[in-house]
Amino acid sequence: MSRYGLTTPRKIVLDIVSEAHDHPTAADVIDRLKAQGHSVAYATVYNSLRYLTEKGMIRELKLEGDASRYDARTEDHQHIVCTECGRVDEVMTKTPQDWLDLIAEETGYLIVEEQLLFKGVCPSCRASGRTRA
Repeated sequence: MSRYGLTTPRKIVLDIVSEAHDHPTAADVIDRLKAQGHSVAYATVYNSLRYLTEKGMIRELKLEGDASRYDARTEDHQHIVCTECGRVDEVMTKTPQDWLDLIAEETGYLIVEEQLLFKGVCPSCRASGRTRA
């Protein structure tokens, strides 16, 4: 084990999530590991994802459906989900401070983190005419 607690399985799971641009689920990570010729137990993948999340190396996203998705971008940002194909993209626009101030005033909370989820139809679905909107 390295001094950062990155065992070989943890490192390859981190690499898969870091190289992904689609916010993979645990099942996606397992499939990609298999495609690369790695033989890693399901429990090892789930435990690695939990460890990496707890250490702040990746973020667990609970967006839509039952499966968590994982993101190697740990800086503050939000996400947008396509209602047609399920694609997930990052939104790097900062949350307006006046929104946060109003929410804090209304609730009495000290806001330490925010998670906003936007939904819409991605450019690919709009171009192909796949839209219910």
